[in-house]
Amino acid sequence: MLTITLGPLTMALNHLLLLAALGVACLVGWWVARRGGENPEAALFNLFLAGVLCARLGFVLQYWSMYQNDPLQMIDIRDGGFQLWGGLAGIVAATLWQVVRRPGLRVPLGWAVMSGALFWGLTSLGSHLYDKGTELPDLTLRTASGEPVALQTYRGKPLVVNIWATWCPPCRREMPVLQQAQGDHPDVTFVFVNQGETAETVSTFLATTGLSLTHVLFDGSGQLAQRVGSMALPTTLFYDAQGRLVGSHLGELSRASLHAALADLTRAIPPDAHLSRGH
Repeated sequence: MLTITLGPLTMALNHLLLLAALGVACLVGWWVARRGGENPEAALFNLFLAGVLCARLGFVLQYWSMYQNDPLQMIDIRDGGFQLWGGLAGIVAATLWQVVRRPGLRVPLGWAVMSGALFWGLTSLGSHLYDKGTELPDLTLRTASGEPVALQTYRGKPLVVNIWATWCPPCRREMPVLQQAQGDHPDVTFVFVNQGETAETVSTFLATTGLSLTHVLFDGSGQLAQRVGSMALPTTLFYDAQGRLVGSHLGELSRASLHAALADLTRAIPPDAHLSRGH
């Protein structure tokens, strides 16, 4: 399951787990502070913000070449570009700063941070193990001409499956990034699965935007989104050559976030496959 739907709101599961961890930390910190010490709630929100900022800064620095010519994109966190170790370093540094300045926070904040981290770590690991290795769905979709195509036929090479629609603004914005990636990574197959639209609508969109996408398929009833557990668009899925899910991304991809997501796939390609590209 990649998303959770709460009424009209659809949220990525990993984001929900992170917010839940913050809630657990606040609850534990408040409980410990009742027995002596300061309530760490405000400090915890500061730590959360410090972690987010440092995680983003670490990611931007890691992929600086892709951000340096577009400063506004550095603060556009919709691409999901965060570096785990940068975020953890930010939280540790901010925690040490708080406990040095405010001794009354040491015990409540310590318990709160440990509880939140433990909750986030265990639930994230459980979610990762549940999704990791999920097989490519055994579904048959349609081409623009109406011919049936089984997703299983794309096994044998690393595979990127993008679930999208022309009415979805972030889907439209990320299409040039995906088009460039399909040219830069010939050892990876890119499949674009449109949700609920006609071939004419998609053809008009591609023609007016000048996009040239390979392997455009049509899923009129949204079967694929239901099978992978994502009700959000766009959703991008990354499968290895054996058809096992190795990663996913909900929301708009930037060049940097797509490059990061493709890293594991390209590392898994045998060396002789790379050599064959020169022939």
